[in-house]
Amino acid sequence: MTDTDVFLRDILKRTKTIAVVGVSMNPVRPSYYVARYLSLKGYKVIPVNPGHAGKELFGATIQPSLSAIQEPVDMVDIFRRSEAVPPIVDEALTQFPELQTIWMQIGVEHAEAAATAAARGVDVVQNRCPKIEYQRLFGELRMGGFNTGVISSKL
Repeated sequence: MTDTDVFLRDILKRTKTIAVVGVSMNPVRPSYYVARYLSLKGYKVIPVNPGHAGKELFGATIQPSLSAIQEPVDMVDIFRRSEAVPPIVDEALTQFPELQTIWMQIGVEHAEAAATAAARGVDVVQNRCPKIEYQRLFGELRMGGFNTGVISSKL
């Protein structure tokens, strides 16, 4: 299934709290700057990484696992290899009964885990980035030099 713009926009509008699994403390890593961007856009970001548990990132304490989070989460954003996805999805479905979305980052896909989540009524996005989709759908790509309305052959 191809995710429509309406589907993606609805997810990004309704989501308030995002658990980012596999977040890095390194500011040049995509998981760091995506989580930072989402937090700057007003989402509550809960960083999850057992290797950095207890440290602070974007004003939040990094959690060792999804099971350690003691509040509702709307979306779980997965920055892990595809083969690591099934136990993350299982843990998310167990921990968050009201979970709305499983989002797998660019390059991350797992059909069986996606089917498990979808069977529970959870929306699933695979092989996409919420930062990129937010910028694209809410008109911010021009901030990065895209869609400026200026046609030029200059570099």
